[in-house]
Amino acid sequence: MAQYTRIEVAIEMKNSGIIPVFYHKDLEVCKKIITACYQAGARVFEFTNRGDFAHETFGELSKYVTANLPGMILGVGSVIDAGTTSLYLQLGSNFIVSPILNPEMARVCNRRKVAWAPGCGSLTEISYAEELGAEVVKIFPGSEVGGPSFVKAIKGPFPWTSIMPTGGVSPTLENLTEWFDAGVHCVGIGSKIFTKKADGSYDYDHVTKVLKNAIQIVRDLRA
Repeated sequence: MAQYTRIEVAIEMKNSGIIPVFYHKDLEVCKKIITACYQAGARVFEFTNRGDFAHETFGELSKYVTANLPGMILGVGSVIDAGTTSLYLQLGSNFIVSPILNPEMARVCNRRKVAWAPGCGSLTEISYAEELGAEVVKIFPGSEVGGPSFVKAIKGPFPWTSIMPTGGVSPTLENLTEWFDAGVHCVGIGSKIFTKKADGSYDYDHVTKVLKNAIQIVRDLRA
């Protein structure tokens, strides 16, 4: 079961600023990636539910994080139904992220006071998600929904809304400045952090370097 309340998750999402988003079928690769992110200073990590038996990999990764990475909040993304939500909560997920807004998922998460971040693409969807108990809402794909200008427009009538864009976010000063100046709560970044070597393997040291720099950029922007 979850080790962190939905409020603790929302607070740490904002503190970290950057949420690494990653999936791989190989457990050992996942362990090395999440450790590299931890060394960079990230304390929230989204494992995406995208492959066969992904839940089995997550279950083992959850145990690894609990034993070796104190303070790391591990959750699951790309979840679209209540049944899969329940499965991952049983495996220890501390939050659930979805590309869609499914009220049945909200009920499952709310029953256990677990953070739920649904995907929204309009002000009406965002309002409905918050009515269902979402502390943080996801806009996806962030760049296609409207980018930083969409976030800024939403924050006009809804200044209380906490927005996490995923898709179209880069770990660069220019891109992060646009998103955080618009008023995002945090951002999710995937492939643009997880670079590979010529042989196709992940460059874990580079992952740490890029992510650490991105986290520092966010801290400087907020300062």
